[in-house]
Amino acid sequence: MALDYVPGEVIVKLKGKSSSIGTYSFMGKANMDKQMTLKQSWGKMNMHHFEVKKGQSVESAINELQSDPEVEYAEPNYILKKADAGDGEVGELEAEYSAAEVQANAAQGANLATGAAIDAQAVWASVSASSVRPIVAVIDTGLDTNHYVVTGTSALWTNSAEIPGNGIDDDGHGWNFVSNSGTMIDDDGHGTHVTGIILSVDQNIYAAGLHQAKIQIMPLKFLDSNGSGSTANAIRAIYYAANNGASVLNNSWGGSSYSSALYEAINYSYTKGALFVAAAGNAGTNNDSAPMYPANYSVPNVLSVAATTDSDYRASFSNYGKTSVNLGSPGVNILSTIPGNSFGSMSGTSMATPFVAGTAGQMKAVAPDMLGYQMKTILMTKSYSTTKLANVVSTSSRLSSATAVSFSSTASIDSSQPAFTASTQADRQLASAMSGGGCGTVKALGALSSGSGFGPGAGVVLALILSPLAILLVMRAKAPAYKRRFERFKIDSDVRISVGDRELVGSLSSISLGGAQVNTSALLQDGGLITMSISSPSGDERVEVAGRVVWSEANKAYGVAFDQAPQTALSRIADWTKGLQKAS
Repeated sequence: MALDYVPGEVIVKLKGKSSSIGTYSFMGKANMDKQMTLKQSWGKMNMHHFEVKKGQSVESAINELQSDPEVEYAEPNYILKKADAGDGEVGELEAEYSAAEVQANAAQGANLATGAAIDAQAVWASVSASSVRPIVAVIDTGLDTNHYVVTGTSALWTNSAEIPGNGIDDDGHGWNFVSNSGTMIDDDGHGTHVTGIILSVDQNIYAAGLHQAKIQIMPLKFLDSNGSGSTANAIRAIYYAANNGASVLNNSWGGSSYSSALYEAINYSYTKGALFVAAAGNAGTNNDSAPMYPANYSVPNVLSVAATTDSDYRASFSNYGKTSVNLGSPGVNILSTIPGNSFGSMSGTSMATPFVAGTAGQMKAVAPDMLGYQMKTILMTKSYSTTKLANVVSTSSRLSSATAVSFSSTASIDSSQPAFTASTQADRQLASAMSGGGCGTVKALGALSSGSGFGPGAGVVLALILSPLAILLVMRAKAPAYKRRFERFKIDSDVRISVGDRELVGSLSSISLGGAQVNTSALLQDGGLITMSISSPSGDERVEVAGRVVWSEANKAYGVAFDQAPQTALSRIADWTKGLQKAS
C-alpha cells in the first residue's frame, strides 16, 4: 500500500519561545546538521521541516525525536490530496464547453453556475466596486493566470513587495510551492475550476462582458499534477496567505491523517483574522466518526462544507457530519473555468467549498473590518434551513449567498474574536476519541454519569455566560441584586457544546442575555475551550459563541466565561426573547 507521508521527511515542533534551531542539540549531539537536514522553518510557530539522516526511517527518526526533552512533537510530512482525488468520477471533468458556447447560453438567461437557489445574482447587483478588494487565497493546484475570465476581471492579486527577477518569495501573483517559484501553472485544472466558482459569486463570468472583480484571487499551488501535496507545503501556503493579507482561505483538499503542525498553521490564520473554508470530502462517510482534515480541526475559523444537489439534498458522494460539518453548498455538475480559456462541469465538495469562500469574499467587500470568526457565524446563521439537511450538517442548512452578504452590509462589526489557545494534544485526543465512537449525546436535566475523562466529579452544570467578562453564577452567589439582572424566558431549544472535534447535544428550558444552563455528562477541565451553539425558538437560526471553562467555587460548578461576547450574538438572543414567555 502506498505511504500516506513523504519518505525521509519529518516536521518538528520545539518547546519554548526561546528555542532556536541554530542551537538545538539533537539527542545530545551538537552538530544537528550532520544528523538531519533542515529544509525550512516557520519561526513564529517554532516549527521546522527536516530531511532525516541517510538510511534512517521516518518512524525511527520520530521515535528518537519524541524522546528529546526539547521536542514538543514530531510527525511525518503527510500527503494530502485534492478533495476529489481517488473518488472515481467525482472531481473529474464531466463536460467541456468553449467560451462561445457558454456566452451564448448566458445571453439566453441560463443560470450556468448552479441550479441551487443561493441567489448569487442578487450579490452581483448589491455589492459595489470599492478600492478595498479582499483577498481570497486559493490553496490548490495552481491557476491558469491567462484565462480570459481571470484577466478580464483583473482578479489576480499582485504582491506589492515584488522585486522582479530576484527569484525569492516576494513574487507578483502568489507562489508555486511545488516548483518553489513564482511561475504559476495549473497542470491539473482543479485550482482553475475552483477559482472560477469563487468569481461566479462576484459577477456573471459566463457573459461576454466582464468587469473588475470586487475581490482578489491569491493562487497558491501546493498540489501537483496528480492532485497531491505535502503537509509541509500546505503549511507554507497557509502561512504565506495569512502573512500577505488573505481574508479567506479556500481549501478544497484533505486527508485522513491528523497533523499537529497543520492544526497549528490553521490556528495561525485564525490569529490573523482569516476565515478557513474546508471541503468535507467525497467518500460519502460520516466525519463525526471518520474525521477528514483539515475540515475536522477544532480551530474556530474552520468552516467545513458538504456538497448538495440543486434540490438541496446531500450529494451521494459527499461526506457529512451532524457535529463536524457545518454547512451545505452546491457541488453537483458545477460549471466553471478550466485551463485554456474553456469551461467545464465537475462535481465534488471541492466545488461546494468555493461557493462559500466566494460569498465570504463578498461579505468582506461590504464589511472590510469583519473578521473570519464573524464571517463564519453569519454564513452559518444566515443560511437556508431545510429538513433535507437535518442530521447531515450542524446547521441543517444550505448556503444562501444573498442573505449572508445582505446581512453583512449592515451588521455590527465585532472588532475581536473569541480567545483561543491551540492545544495540539487536546485536539488530537478529542479527534481520536471521536473516530472511535462519535459524539456524545445527553438529555437536558437528565441523569448524569461520570467517567468521561475530562475532569473530576459528576453532574457538571455549564453556565453559558454571554455577557463580557462576567461569570453570572459567581455574581449571583455574592450579591442577590444580580438575581434579576437579566430577565429569563422559557425556551424549547437545542444546544450544542463543542469541545474540540467532539460535540455534546442537549436542550435548553430557559435563556437570557446573561446566559443559559444545561446539564451534560461531559466533564470539562478548568481552562478548557468550548463552543456553544443555540438554535432560535423557530429553529431557523443559530448563534455560536466560544469561551473558556472556569470554576465557580461559590456554586461548586463549572461555567463558561466569554471575554468578549460578539454583539451580534447578544442582539439575536434579545430578538428571540421578545416573543417568549417569561420564566418564574
